[in-house]
Formats: sequence, C-alpha cells, structure tokens
Amino acid sequence: MIELLTSEDITKIFELFKADKPEPKTELIAPNDFTLLISVVLSAQTTDKSVNKATAALYAAADTPEKILALGEDALREYIKTIGLYRVKARHVIALCQMLIEKFDSRVPLERTALESLPGVGRKTANVILNVLAGELTMPVDTHLLRIAPRIGLSDGINPKQVEQDLLKRIPESYLTHAHHWLVLHGRYVCTARKPRCEDCLIAQYCKKNGVST
Repeated sequence: MIELLTSEDITKIFELFKADKPEPKTELIAPNDFTLLISVVLSAQTTDKSVNKATAALYAAADTPEKILALGEDALREYIKTIGLYRVKARHVIALCQMLIEKFDSRVPLERTALESLPGVGRKTANVILNVLAGELTMPVDTHLLRIAPRIGLSDGINPKQVEQDLLKRIPESYLTHAHHWLVLHGRYVCTARKPRCEDCLIAQYCKKNGVST
C-alpha cells in the first residue's frame, strides 16, 4: 500500500527543491533545438552522460537534419555505437530527419501531435521537448520518476501515464516548469534505485519511503 503525501507536504518538498536548485536544467548537452530533440531520442534506456559523450563528435560534424541525413545511417551508427540500442536509434534518427525536412521545414514542431508523429518520439520525449523548448507544464516520466514518485509518496501509479497524471494533478502549478528536472536529478543522484541516500536527502523528513527498508 502506497502512503501518499499531503498537499501541504508536497508544497514543502518543492520549496526545498527550489531553494536548493532554483533553475534546474537538462543535463543533455545540445547546441540547438534540433540536437536537443535528437539527444532526448537517443537517451531512451541509457544515461545522459553516455549520450553526451557520443554526441559531442556527432554534433561537431552534423547539427542539422540535412547534415545528419547526409551522413547516412551507417556513419551515424559509428558516432552513436556506444549508446544502447544504437542500431534502432540510428534508423529512427535518419527517418526523423527526413520527416522534419519534408513536413516541418527542418524545424522542431512544438505541438504534441506533430512531435509524436516523428519516428522515435514517444510521449516522454514529446513532454521533454514541450517543457524545455516551449515552457509547457508537462511531466516527462522516465525510469527515475516511475521509481521515485511512489517511493516519495507523490503518486501511487504503476505506469508512466498514471504517474504523469498524478504528478500534474498533485504538484502545484507554480512548480511544474521545473518539477520534472528536480525529480530526475533527485532520482539520479540521491534517491537511487539500489541504495537511496536517505542520509543526504534534503526531503527526507517528508518522504514516505514507500518500499525502502530502514
């Protein structure tokens, strides 16, 4: 049984996150809107660190849909072969670039239906792009959020869509611009999967610690 936080404690938690890191950013390194989209697509089921390591050379060589398309799928695979599922991702990126050129004038569309029509772009990726580039109050749910939202007591959802809906409903709107960044960073560095660092956690006094052995 998941024990949920009160609305008052949720506000206190996000005030602590805000005080600790007022302007959290994505850790993906991308020189423009297009490359950010590519990096988010590449980050599925792998770490931002590994994506950044692979894309540093890629973006130095090709940072537009036309340039990546000109590379071709084989050359693209060579750049990203250290990333998990790189063969499938290379295929998606090439198809995505083709569609951006043909349908969207080589620009990243900032509308959900259009984004989700792109190869390799699902709901989570669309949410990231809409939040970071358009400032929309979205909640991208990755493995970190799926794990820590129930653990903290922010959601009792068991799949990404349920957790997303819970967080959008329960987190006050004034925090939603940055909420997913705060939670991702918390899950990545403090509330880790195998051994959460509760002793170093700034929200430990409010966290419900669901499923955490003490």
